[in-house]
Amino acid sequence: MMRWIPTLFAAEAIPSAMITFVALLMFLQLGIGWDYCTLLCALLSLPWVLKSFVRQKVRQVGHFSLVLRGIELSIFIIITTLAFCCTSSVHRRILVFACLFVLCMLCAWHELAARMYYERMLRPREQRIFNGPKMFFSQASVVMTYGVMIVMVGFLEVFYHNRRNAIALSWSSAIYLLAGFYLLLVLYNFFVLKPPHVGDAGRSQSIGGAVRAEMRVIDRIAHKPNWLVVILCLTLFLLPQSLMFYTRVLFLMATDAEGGLGCSLQWVGLAQGTVGVIAFSLGLGLGYRLNRSRRLLWPQALAMPLSPMVYFVMTQYPPSGLFPLCVATFAAQFCFGLGLNGCLVFIRYISGERYRSTINYLYIPLVSLVMLPALAVSGWLVERTGFATFFLIDSLLAIPAWAAFYAGSRVCQ
Repeated sequence: MMRWIPTLFAAEAIPSAMITFVALLMFLQLGIGWDYCTLLCALLSLPWVLKSFVRQKVRQVGHFSLVLRGIELSIFIIITTLAFCCTSSVHRRILVFACLFVLCMLCAWHELAARMYYERMLRPREQRIFNGPKMFFSQASVVMTYGVMIVMVGFLEVFYHNRRNAIALSWSSAIYLLAGFYLLLVLYNFFVLKPPHVGDAGRSQSIGGAVRAEMRVIDRIAHKPNWLVVILCLTLFLLPQSLMFYTRVLFLMATDAEGGLGCSLQWVGLAQGTVGVIAFSLGLGLGYRLNRSRRLLWPQALAMPLSPMVYFVMTQYPPSGLFPLCVATFAAQFCFGLGLNGCLVFIRYISGERYRSTINYLYIPLVSLVMLPALAVSGWLVERTGFATFFLIDSLLAIPAWAAFYAGSRVCQ
């Protein structure tokens, strides 16, 4: 029985969800404008973009069980520090961003070490068996972080409504509770993570040598025919989702006067953090099964750009309650999860089978890189166009996205 699988990947998913989903809501409630919110959240993804430059060094260090224990303890300390920073009156925004950026660096390190540990503890056949449970526990942790915790923050804001710093206290209390739960994972993993039987010993190598090794890998990629065309096609294929990734939350949180739905944190936590994550996981899992058979890629490619259309419809016909909002969110996120598997044809061409055991393609360096510019400017664009025009333009980008997938898949064959 692999008792370490649920807790190891839960310990990875919780801080990753804080960076990917929760950070935007924190910045919004700190009073930061939409344009700076999306820019700061995009910058938080830089450590995932740069994972390729430290992968070789992590492999050379070895001692993966020991390294994972150290990283998880560090993550606990940073989450606790983040809870304290939420109530700090001095440069609170800067401190929160700094904590989240360090947290993302630790997440990227943990993801690399956990994947190497997983591949050394299990044979390839066993990895295929446990990929499903690994994804389940990872996504369940995202639901707890993005769904349950956000709902809790909303209720705490009601509870503290008479306090001068109600929002800060609510976030601080919820993050402290999350840190307490994370500490239980750290303690459990301390005892269940055992050194792999093979490939665990570290080998000395300078940082410069590790970087040169990765540069040689990048050089081999650059010598592949049409590699630039493949990356450009991947960028266009992901463009509709990249522009929508943060703006969908802005749309839910914005007031009626701003063209949004004016949802409470509780509604966002239920619709996006719970129903949306479940739908995304179902789509991701279905697409993963289709990818294993290496067929039916076109349904995935067609599904990817459909999510912005759902949000454009909501700008014209706003949902009348929580249930229709959850239905719309489910449809949009299911299409996103299903369509995201279409990236695999591009990733295999560039990186081979390196990411065969990856749970979520969003954390692959190439995917993070091509999405980052659109993520960064999406808030600025929606401020100047309005939600209805923005989602209409984003929906029309489905046409070049489908064309890019067709052209890119032909090149990758």
